[in-house]
Amino acid sequence: MTTDPNQYTRFNDSIIEEFRQNGGTVAQFGRGLVLLHHLGAKSGIERVTPAMSMRDGDAWLIAASKAGADENPAWYHNLIAHPDIEIETADAGVVAVHVTELKNGERDQAWSRFTTMSPGFRSYEQRTTRVIPVLRLTPRS
Repeated sequence: MTTDPNQYTRFNDSIIEEFRQNGGTVAQFGRGLVLLHHLGAKSGIERVTPAMSMRDGDAWLIAASKAGADENPAWYHNLIAHPDIEIETADAGVVAVHVTELKNGERDQAWSRFTTMSPGFRSYEQRTTRVIPVLRLTPRS
């Protein structure tokens, strides 16, 4: 992935389109993605971002890995600023969720699940100087 923001946007747009056309399945990622519907922390503009996820009981976990970059992805800051969002999922449809950042041992256990699921996450951790945040998306009632 390049640092060209337009290429990044085009890539995400193609993933979102494939996700929606194929009932949540994306060839490159299988059925593990969720689409995050979030508001810009500063702009308030609505955005949709695909993120690799895994189920955690009735919730979902996502990692703000940004492929091992030294800064968190913009969507991470958006979710922290506006934690009540909706997600599109492969199996549960659209779900209203509340976002919480996992801390300490709970974060470490969840991160271990990501690195077990995909060696790519291990390489991201080796590439970066930051602790990669893990977020839990819990359904709101």
